[in-house]
Amino acid sequence: MAKIIGIIVVFASVLGGFIMSGGHVMALVHPFEVLIIGGAALGAFLQANPGSTFMHVFKKSLKMFSSRFTHAYYLDVLKLIYEILNKSRREGMMAIEADLEDPAASPIFSKYPAILKDERMTSYICDYLRIMSSGNMAPHELEGLFDMEIASLKEELEHPSHAVAKIADGLPAMGIVAAVLGIVITMSVLAEANNAEIGEKVGTALAGTFMGILASYGFFGPLASSLEHDAKEEVNVYEAIKAGLVASASGMPPSLAVEFARKVLYPAHRPSFIELEQAMRGN
Repeated sequence: MAKIIGIIVVFASVLGGFIMSGGHVMALVHPFEVLIIGGAALGAFLQANPGSTFMHVFKKSLKMFSSRFTHAYYLDVLKLIYEILNKSRREGMMAIEADLEDPAASPIFSKYPAILKDERMTSYICDYLRIMSSGNMAPHELEGLFDMEIASLKEELEHPSHAVAKIADGLPAMGIVAAVLGIVITMSVLAEANNAEIGEKVGTALAGTFMGILASYGFFGPLASSLEHDAKEEVNVYEAIKAGLVASASGMPPSLAVEFARKVLYPAHRPSFIELEQAMRGN
């Protein structure tokens, strides 16, 4: 909701100030300028990134208006880790083998559809529980493996934000390109045009610069920051899972291992100690 309000505020402030200063909105409506700036930015984006990145960024951008990293989601992650560790401690690691082989059919994983829907996170949890069940890896070795995977995950998750940030940085220059082309057109008709026509064409050229700068700092720059924040929150969940599983591998009981995981989570939506304790008792 805050992001939608932010977009509205940008539009209202810029256009409102322009209109109150005596400007006319239609003076800013130039589809061909949008085509030049938008097309050039899209072409640059496609050149700079793998083909799959465009759809990935597009899907991520559509999700920027909501976030799955809520208080309830964090609590579900902690409850899942507790349940699976508790079962393995009570019945042995072999008891969770069926849960790990087919999480969709697992009575534990099926309680948490939001996590089960995230195939990467589900695989992440299951893979490390399989490694732990082998019993051949020391806790510090397990932690080192976690660190290496999280480092690569971080690079992958933050790539969309870096890609959008580079386009945001280039949009003012794309606006200048549109403005220069507008001036070229103006110069080509200078001899036969009157002052009103020249003024209109110069205004159109300047509108291109305006669009490029506004798109960069008003929309694409904030979008890149939003995607970066989303990536950091996702990495934080992986780090919390790591803390819980490493604590368990070190011999901590499930209730204490989950507390390790809870303390790693960002404070904004982190469940309290009492909430987590009540949730574990409920399970």
